[in-house]
Parts: sequence; C-alpha cells; structure tokens
Amino acid sequence: MKDDIYRIIVGTNRVGSNSRKVGSFYKSVFLSKGIDAELVTLENFSLDPSSPSFISFQQEHLKPVTKFIFILPEYNGSYPGIFKSMIDITDIKSCWPGKKALLVGVATGKGGNIRGLEHVTGVLNYLKVNVLSNKLPISTVDKLMDAEGNIIESTTISSIEQQVSEFIYF
Repeated sequence: MKDDIYRIIVGTNRVGSNSRKVGSFYKSVFLSKGIDAELVTLENFSLDPSSPSFISFQQEHLKPVTKFIFILPEYNGSYPGIFKSMIDITDIKSCWPGKKALLVGVATGKGGNIRGLEHVTGVLNYLKVNVLSNKLPISTVDKLMDAEGNIIESTTISSIEQQVSEFIYF
C-alpha cells in the first residue's frame, strides 16, 4: 500500500490531450490520500528500444513500479497504438509480471472506451498483471471538465475517488 510505487501513464502521444487532464486529476486524488503517483505521458515517446530515452523510460517508469494507473483514450474502438507499442518493446519479464493496474477509459463519446479497457485487460492479463475489476469508462469527458481541464462533475469525481480507494488496498 504505502510502500508501493505508483505511476500514472497517459497512453497517448497527443499533446494537451483530455487524457492528460484526467491523469492530472487522478494525481491530485492520489495526493489527497497521501500517495505520490508520478504522472508520465507518451508525448515524444521513442519507439526505438535501444534509444537512451526508451532505456531511461523503462528503468524509471516501468521496472520499479508496483502499481500502474493507465489512462487510455478511445482510438478506433480500442486503445492507442503508441501504448501497445510501448508494451511490445519493453523487457516483458522485468516490467510487468506480478504488478497491478487500474484502468481508466476516456472518450468524448458515450462509451468511455469500455471496449478498449477490455482489450487492454486481456493484454495485461497475458503479461501477468493483475487488473482491478473496477475499470472506469469516462464518457463525454469534454463536458465533465471546466476551461482549465479540471473534472467538475460530482458523480465522476465520486467514482474516481472510489476507484482510487479500492486500488490503494488492492
């Protein structure tokens, strides 16, 4: 719980995305519970597994982490290819087995990327990552935020706080 290392990974390389804003909100919820969950985006992510930037990313943001929070926008009925590529080029045996994940889907449409969350659950289970059953699809995300990108809709805030509380004790 408190000894765990948490990392929020925004699974898109789009600059200024709604997913990044949601990730920032999750960071604030974890901080309110006394947990520092570092926020990492895939903006400027290198797909070259031998590049110094990827090696550093893997060493700092994947290997030491015990609990991942994945913020995944809906891309073509699933999750972003950059996120799948990130997983595919990692050292699978040292980055994933035995770790835990919280999943959040983000979409401007009605589904909240629920399909993408199921797709990535299958991949993570294959990698021996334990996924919290409370997966949160956030629909019409653009209507739930104020001009600064803060989530202001009370039901969504409550759902996020509940999910985070469950994950801390997962």
